[in-house]
Amino acid sequence: MNDTYRVVLNDEEQYSIWWTDRDLPMGWHEEGTAGSRDECLQHIERVWTDMRPRSVREAQRSSDH
Repeated sequence: MNDTYRVVLNDEEQYSIWWTDRDLPMGWHEEGTAGSRDECLQHIERVWTDMRPRSVREAQRSSDH
């Protein structure tokens, strides 16, 4: 069993973790962080401060102007 994970992002800039020994699912790419499950989840908690999908954030920004 592989206990090493990587942080991944989709096109909407939503975060998840994925095993390092498995191919990424379609629509996801590596963010650059790898480590234990807990390390990856802690990293996501630090950097993913706005849970809204990118398209929603962009739509709200454009409607604010």
